[in-house]
Amino acid sequence: MNQNTLWSLRLGFSNKEASKIAQKGLASFLENSFMLPVDSTIPSFLDDSPKSSLEFRQQREFYKNATVEQKQESQKKERQTSEEMKAWWIDKMATAEFPLREKMTCFWHNHYVATAQKVKVNYWMFQHNQILRKNAFGNFKTLTKEIVQSNAVVRYLDNTDNRKGKLNENLSRELLELFTLGIGNYSEEDIKNGAKGLAGLGIGEESAIYRDKAEDNEEFIYFGKKGNFKIDEMIDIIFEQPNIPYLVTRKILKWFIYDNPKEELVHYYGDYFKKKNFEIKPLLTKIFTEEFAKKNAGSKIKSPLEYILQLMNELNVENPNEKLITNFLKSQGMDLLNQPNVKGWDGGSAWLTSQVFLQRNNVADLLCNGKNLIRAKKQIDENAMMTQNPNRQLRVKLNWNKEGNNKEIIAELEDRLLFKTDPSDQQDFEQLLKYDFDSKTEGSENAVLRLFNFMVKTPEFQLI
Repeated sequence: MNQNTLWSLRLGFSNKEASKIAQKGLASFLENSFMLPVDSTIPSFLDDSPKSSLEFRQQREFYKNATVEQKQESQKKERQTSEEMKAWWIDKMATAEFPLREKMTCFWHNHYVATAQKVKVNYWMFQHNQILRKNAFGNFKTLTKEIVQSNAVVRYLDNTDNRKGKLNENLSRELLELFTLGIGNYSEEDIKNGAKGLAGLGIGEESAIYRDKAEDNEEFIYFGKKGNFKIDEMIDIIFEQPNIPYLVTRKILKWFIYDNPKEELVHYYGDYFKKKNFEIKPLLTKIFTEEFAKKNAGSKIKSPLEYILQLMNELNVENPNEKLITNFLKSQGMDLLNQPNVKGWDGGSAWLTSQVFLQRNNVADLLCNGKNLIRAKKQIDENAMMTQNPNRQLRVKLNWNKEGNNKEIIAELEDRLLFKTDPSDQQDFEQLLKYDFDSKTEGSENAVLRLFNFMVKTPEFQLI
């Protein structure tokens, strides 16, 4: 696989940025990615969703007096809004001129997990998503302070139930275990005392606020310091701990480059991260520019996002239906806004079970044959499998060198699709596109498309 194509996939979701990386150089490409502005517009699909305290009170009053059918219809509408939000995000990922911000937003989305299924308020999920997008390249400590005080996280991690005399430790635990330090770098006493500092932090207008009656204002010891600490002060103390940088540098390496990063790399980049006062932009620049110079293709299994968006980009699918893409992602275990648990998607080998691989191959067959996809309404195993929609045909068009012979066309596709090939692969490819291939004959497009379909169903295509 071409190095620029490889890094287009790693820093985005397809190979469409490969030419930009080649022309600009990686450093300039990264700088353009960092400079891309954030759109703060509230999407129209949220127009009818409650956003303010007044609107939430009105919704509660409605539910008190509503019939069962009215409640069900309202809940159905909110579920549809959640699906619209997923489709809106997919569109941003697929169409962004420099998609690194969206890929980093997705990384943070899987780090600071809050799910629509539990939060149940679409506007809070949108706020959560926007906080991650706005701070994607900012400061790790600043991002942690802001996201932990989002209504979505406070609701998801049950801090609305955390009050003096009846403490709930969920947010206190995950703040340390999953958001900042990682297991083994704190004590159970830190979790218990941290819950005191978080007591009373509940839902606010635009972000979480402390409620006087629920607060615990007694002094406690947190990582050896004594005081009446609240959330910002607690996070300041956490960021003084020696192991603070390594959880995130390990996860960034796993998200972008290595399913199993070496610990010396984790600490090397982590030490730099700490030296840069937890600024994310210089950390990413260092990681990407230094790893770009290495031969590390094939070190990571593609996520369902990378797989489907690369496939659709290669086939130049016109006007893709983002809702069908979100259904495919769900069938692959990557349901946006709804991770399976607080730890998020596992990634790595979890992205390529035998069932997942079979689903990917089925989808490749359908797309390469110009067939659209829908989610089957009823599956025996209750998984969101993909199937053909006979009422919709897709226009697909594969780009390839019309002047090339069979070996040149094979080499071109290999360069775009596969991180490596061996002699047996070459023989298989030449069986499909024979030595006497002529691009001017009828059916030549279909012949190259069959070759493409074969290539994207190889194990090598699943890796980057």
